[in-house]
Amino acid sequence: MTFPLERVRKDFPLLSREVNGQPLAYLDSAASAQKPRQVIECEMDFYQYGYAAVHRGIHTLSVEATEKMEAVRAQAAAFINAASAEEIIFVKGSTEGINLVANTFGRTALKAGDRIIITEMEHHANIVPWQMLAQERGLHLDVWYLTEKGELDRDQLATLITPQTKLLAITHVSNVLGTVNPLDVIIPQAKAAGLKVLVDGAQAVMHQSVDVQALDCDFYVFSGHKLYGPTGIGILYGKAALLEEMPPWEGGGSMIRQVSLTEGTTFVQPPWRFEAGSPNTAGIMGLGAAMDYVSALGLDNIHRYEQALMSYALEALAHVPDLTIYGPEIRAGVIAFNLGQHHAYDVGSFLDQYGIAIRTGHHCAMPLMSFYGVPAMCRASLAMYNTREEVDRLVAGLQRIHRLLG
Repeated sequence: MTFPLERVRKDFPLLSREVNGQPLAYLDSAASAQKPRQVIECEMDFYQYGYAAVHRGIHTLSVEATEKMEAVRAQAAAFINAASAEEIIFVKGSTEGINLVANTFGRTALKAGDRIIITEMEHHANIVPWQMLAQERGLHLDVWYLTEKGELDRDQLATLITPQTKLLAITHVSNVLGTVNPLDVIIPQAKAAGLKVLVDGAQAVMHQSVDVQALDCDFYVFSGHKLYGPTGIGILYGKAALLEEMPPWEGGGSMIRQVSLTEGTTFVQPPWRFEAGSPNTAGIMGLGAAMDYVSALGLDNIHRYEQALMSYALEALAHVPDLTIYGPEIRAGVIAFNLGQHHAYDVGSFLDQYGIAIRTGHHCAMPLMSFYGVPAMCRASLAMYNTREEVDRLVAGLQRIHRLLG
């Protein structure tokens, strides 16, 4: 099947604008992807014709909104092949999902002296919550380090696991290097040693299909805004048996069964136990539309197109003098690089003058910057709506910087 690139690009209104007098080349989707018209119109339609507070309302609008919200929960379960909709929790994004696990499972299942394994390539969102929990609870964090290729040393995991190790927190795809971790090998090794496994899938679900049952992970998180959906909405998947044992994190409406000033409070079952307060209902609707959109295109088709574009980009970038590319040859979504001695911010600013949007900085991965001994990197993201022509413009821009500034 030929990927319908031209039709896809027409679905994204913002891609048609100009920046600094040049057509926009948006190469920053790993930070946040653009939204197709179908997502934008879905949210607008809900606000215009279907908005109401969900849960417990008996009037028609409330019942309809609740049914639509719960339909998206079931849709999300199917999207990652969870065993049931009750294993899907709506959160603000991957960061809140990881914090929820740290503050519920972490506080009840882990005790002083227990150990958690994290990797050197993690986003801060999968480092800082565990550091905070470790400091509070007397836990120990063990780091799974990288090889020079930007991959995990497969042999090191066995040396990190001890009888006190209880959890592995690992990214599916590195947000800086694009490294795709072989979870089909890693998770069975962790599970055989009795570990629970949390996967940060924020950089994975838009590039490939995900099957949480096949992976056998215990928790999986992703954010809507990187999946061409709205900001402020995401998914936490958790195995039902674990969610049943976990206490609520936040208290308020929607997550209670009975409240008494004298006898305390009892809570509803998961997943609603973890969804205190009024949800981002419009965002949930938009997330459903985004999942519909990529599912209609086919994640396998998206994957093939993006991998071909990635191969083209890496070959083209090889012709830029003094360019250092970080990470493995086989990667997904992103290319991190630096150009000679030029600071990443300067390179990004120069490219912006030609309408080329890339990300610069530490990418919420300071330990990874330390590993490579640099303060910052440039990062170009390749998504399903990007083109070879945009890659050519990026290459030409970098060659221009080298030619003009040396």
